[in-house]
This record gives sequence, structure tokens and C-alpha cells, in this order.
Amino acid sequence: MIGKLKKIFGCGPKIDFALLKANGAIIIDVRSPGEFASGHIKGAVNIPLNNIANGISKYKKDATIITCCASGMRSASAKSILVSKGYNNVFNGGGWSSLQNKL
Repeated sequence: MIGKLKKIFGCGPKIDFALLKANGAIIIDVRSPGEFASGHIKGAVNIPLNNIANGISKYKKDATIITCCASGMRSASAKSILVSKGYNNVFNGGGWSSLQNKL
């Protein structure tokens, strides 16, 4: 159970988000459009969590995806949704401002 929670919330082995981004990872910010407009990672795509199931369809299932939000809770939910839809290379980046510092 703990291992599953760590995987969902992005804990565990250290992830090199800068390397993922350098290799073409897509950053999906799942905050509301208003939150996104107030600040976001350059190049990030805004797909609010309530639209993630349909909004993700333009990306291939093997794409590397990093989800982010304000604190990491919505991005963890987005990761779970994407994995359930067959996306197998998804990483929870947590809060967008802390993720930005890792890129």
C-alpha cells in the first residue's frame, strides 16, 4: 500500500525532470485556466484536471508526460487518470513552481 501511494504521489527514486524535459517530455499543468494564466512553466500545456481524460487524446500513449498543479495533489490525480487510460510514461512533477526550479 505504501509503495503504491509513493508511486502515485511521485515519491521514491529521484526523477531528473530536467533530463525528461530535455528529451521532449510534455509538461501538463492541470490547474484551472485562471491559475495557469497567473503563472506557469514556459512551454507547459494547460489541461485542467476535470478535462484531462478528454484533453489528453491528442498525445500518443508512449509520450513522456510530466503533470503539475499548485501543490501536487491534482497532478497526482491526473497521473492516475492518465495511467488508467494507457499512458505508461507519466511522472507527477508536483507543484509547478517547485518543478520549475528542477528544470
